[in-house]
Amino acid sequence: MVWFVVAFLAVLAGLAVWPAIAEGRRGLPDQRRAPGEMVALPDGATHARWHGPARGPVIVAIHGLATPLPMWDALAPMLGALGYRVLTYDLWGRGYSDNVAGDQDAAFFIRQLDGLLDHYGIREDITLVGHSMGGAIATAWAAARPERVKRLVLLAATGVEMEVPAALRLMVERRGPGDWLFGMAAPAILRAAVAEAPTLAPCAAGEMRRRGFVPAMLSSLRHMGQARQEAEHRSLAAGGVPVVAIWGSDDSTVSRRAPGTLAAWNRSAKQEMVEGAGHFLPVTHAEGVATLLRDVLREDWE
Repeated sequence: MVWFVVAFLAVLAGLAVWPAIAEGRRGLPDQRRAPGEMVALPDGATHARWHGPARGPVIVAIHGLATPLPMWDALAPMLGALGYRVLTYDLWGRGYSDNVAGDQDAAFFIRQLDGLLDHYGIREDITLVGHSMGGAIATAWAAARPERVKRLVLLAATGVEMEVPAALRLMVERRGPGDWLFGMAAPAILRAAVAEAPTLAPCAAGEMRRRGFVPAMLSSLRHMGQARQEAEHRSLAAGGVPVVAIWGSDDSTVSRRAPGTLAAWNRSAKQEMVEGAGHFLPVTHAEGVATLLRDVLREDWE
């Protein structure tokens, strides 16, 4: 009986420290292998990559919570073919970018984008394209820098209405136990998230092997991923910043209430629905998204 108790306690102890052990076994990305370039910013290096011609209007594309630059592999070249210079980059703690300390809130991501644009000397009107949490980041930046934004394009964006499972909400809201639960569940959560976009599976698996990625996801969920951006959207509407939102009809991450809520916050926002698309519509329905954006962006050439 004593040995049974000892073994049971040992198993419990092992489970308690397993997320920390798993994190310690992960490695840092080899930035020498990064396609594009590593941009040295005051808080940490950012991996960036340009698509399209050397000249033309600028689109900055921001990826979401857990899927770095490869998620733009299908859509970015299509936007480049329309004549745009498309800048993509890895958020801190993802892809080849550095791990940077601090709460991953709106100010955190605004600081990264400010530094990146300053590095490239980009001051002209910018079209921001954000997917999922990248849409929330783009919204926050646009609301803070409206004079620099030509338009805001949201692709299945968070920041409006979300469908958050109760278990994930528990992990996000309860520090300590939530950290442990998220550390244990993160691989399964990520696999489920990208199941609809099989081309992202290798990328997701690679992210799970990099140190800092799981803490970055959790910090973003706690400080950015679930925020409702009513004030930001109303500010953009009042300032006359054009907003275009494209949603997937079968999205299980963004609530079906999102288009109606956004319309209530910003009556001038243009909205489109891609039938049959889920949350990763820039990957699974890139051609349909590009066709919609071609019509929206046509004014740049008129």
